[in-house]
Amino acid sequence: MKPTVVFVGGFLGAGKTTLILAAARELKKRGMHCAAILNDQSDALVDTQLAELHSLPSGEVTAGCFCCRFSDLSAQLESMLQHRPEVIFAEPVGSCTDISATVLHPLLAQHEAYRVAPFTVLVDPLRAMELLRADADEDVAFLFHKQLQEADLVCMTKSDLHVSCPEPGAVPIRQISASTGQGVAAWLDEVLAGELSAGKDVLDIDYARYAQAEAALAWLNFRGAFEPSVPVSPAMLLGPWIDAIVRALSGAGIRIVHLKAMATAPTGYVKAALCANGQEPVVEGTLDASPATTHEVTLNLRALGEPAVMTRIVEREIDRLDGCWNERAVRCFQPAAPQPERRVLREEIAARN
Repeated sequence: MKPTVVFVGGFLGAGKTTLILAAARELKKRGMHCAAILNDQSDALVDTQLAELHSLPSGEVTAGCFCCRFSDLSAQLESMLQHRPEVIFAEPVGSCTDISATVLHPLLAQHEAYRVAPFTVLVDPLRAMELLRADADEDVAFLFHKQLQEADLVCMTKSDLHVSCPEPGAVPIRQISASTGQGVAAWLDEVLAGELSAGKDVLDIDYARYAQAEAALAWLNFRGAFEPSVPVSPAMLLGPWIDAIVRALSGAGIRIVHLKAMATAPTGYVKAALCANGQEPVVEGTLDASPATTHEVTLNLRALGEPAVMTRIVEREIDRLDGCWNERAVRCFQPAAPQPERRVLREEIAARN
């Protein structure tokens, strides 16, 4: 059988990786094998570490979106075949859009080795309420609305936390909770059934406007190997450190769009994530892990702010930790203008069909 490639899109913090991991657990119950390909503008990804900790075969496409690294995506898909998966999940960058024209349809045209599932776009209800307001940030709202416009399926996430949700005016909406499992099996049944086509349409999109919107966000990735002066648990290391970073960013007027961090030690790991200043982080992992003398620390921060200011804040909080870093690397930048390797036009789709 051809493996089915399931693209799971959505804005930053919508819960893409969480859903993929929940879906992988569901497929395992069914006796099915799967894999995942993660995507980011940079390297040192919390999501890839999390997939590895959950024993999910995974690969990365970094230094650009799937659209700009389509050859890398194709190579990763080929690499995943060694695991003999029936399903390969692929998670585009959370600020990326125009997936249908630049990824789905090129894949449909060039790869007879795969089935391509309908494109699912996830929506966090709180983010939707924020971006549907008249005073929403224009750049973030532009990306959000374009993602909705090209969705084959829209799933409102975190339904265990939000009973009601806004109506963004896209295709019919499903509700799902990856943390409780609500709706996950039904969603898998729908995307794997083969009854819905992938890439129902391609966007009309101004790439100059798209580039402006992506460049409004600064991306910071950090990874380091830390030895505390006194053994400390992953939870006690990560929690206060993230709190200090959030306070400092808020004090500098930097608006957090998505922050993910992970501390991994021989005794266990803890991951924390939040989508706004002042928001309580969602925490998972081995919260009762014992103190350890070595930790690998990873931070992925997406925010509306100056990269230089964000870098200074994070490096200052890194230096304040009581211990020594054997290695550390911080990279912060604003994404370059997207330049797709291939973009399929409506005329080409009509001719192929």
